[in-house]
Amino acid sequence: MPASVNAMLTPPKPQSLRTQVAIIGGGPAGLLLSHLLANAGITSVIIERQTAAHVMERIRAGVLEQGSVDILTNAGLADRLHAQGQRHAGFALAHNGKTCRIALNTLANSHVTIYGQTEVTADLMAAHIARNTTMFHAARNVSLHNLTTNQPHVRFEHDGDTWQIEADFIAGCDGFRGPSRQAIPMAERVEHQRDYPFGWLGILADVPPCSHELIYASSARGFALASMRSPTRSRYYIQFRADEDIAQWSDDRIWDELATRLGPEVATTITPGPALEKSIAPLRSFVCETMRYGRLFLAGDAAHIVPPTGAKGLNLALGDVQYLATALNAYINANNAAGIENYAKTALARVWKSERFSWSLTNLLHDLGDADSFGKNMRAAELDYIFNSQAAQTTIAENYVGLPFDDVLA
Repeated sequence: MPASVNAMLTPPKPQSLRTQVAIIGGGPAGLLLSHLLANAGITSVIIERQTAAHVMERIRAGVLEQGSVDILTNAGLADRLHAQGQRHAGFALAHNGKTCRIALNTLANSHVTIYGQTEVTADLMAAHIARNTTMFHAARNVSLHNLTTNQPHVRFEHDGDTWQIEADFIAGCDGFRGPSRQAIPMAERVEHQRDYPFGWLGILADVPPCSHELIYASSARGFALASMRSPTRSRYYIQFRADEDIAQWSDDRIWDELATRLGPEVATTITPGPALEKSIAPLRSFVCETMRYGRLFLAGDAAHIVPPTGAKGLNLALGDVQYLATALNAYINANNAAGIENYAKTALARVWKSERFSWSLTNLLHDLGDADSFGKNMRAAELDYIFNSQAAQTTIAENYVGLPFDDVLA
């Protein structure tokens, strides 16, 4: 066979890099993990399947627990967050024309900070650009190999070249549909899932918020949420059937529906405006308990999804990363394996409690399409109890601000 033909049949040898931790996913979880590892003197390479512009433009959560603020602050990443973030000492529940304020500061001695995930990502990306971290965006055909050996590696295509990243560990921070969790054999995965027959239709607009704090509303027409990203930018959501067409929802129709669901008192304070962005977010509860498989560790949405009702998604991801970075640092720099051995157990204790809170708040505030009146009356009774019980309000407040971190990975 001619040498030229033989060369065409032989795949080109992949370009290779060696690092201590290969990170799949360049969103907030992957970016933060890389930064925390670098602070500990640990090298990493980030592989992201989307472009940098796409990652930066994702519109996601906007409520940060104080624990998340502390993680970013201690990592040296929170200057802009402290300058621009809005500290909230409470939020409101609304039902049948009545409003109950959950006073986070007095009931839980804490607060939350409104600072969009887009802004968190921008801060993290700026830190990585300044640090000149090795990152591959728009990676294709990402695959993970040799996960149960001490020589795992990641293969992918980038700008026409095939790459192989050899590492001591791989961190899967690539979201629900990424390749990391799929690399764990089905027989080895323990997963739990609940899909809801509705989602959220969100609208983002450059208009002042209708309230200085968030309002979660339960109405006969379904759930609604009044939120914000800044004093001049508002984010609203309404419950949206899974089979509905977003094209049927004009801006005016959304604003009218929000006014109806949030109630007449709030309606007078809503400022309608043209949508900067409209999107549909399906609601799902999901946990993959197999957060470690050999040298692969899952973090964030790769391991769990929560309905956005409890504002836990980004906060859980940052918590996972804090645990994982601590564990890897202890192993790599001090030869202490306790953290990596117990990573899944430690993270899951926090994950399941956040899943419970998000699930319960979702069931409480949404129209579940009950065939009879029993479920609706149970939800109305529960809301009435919450409105009149400081103990019930305290439980909500403690969960909303974020449960304490278990700092011992042993």
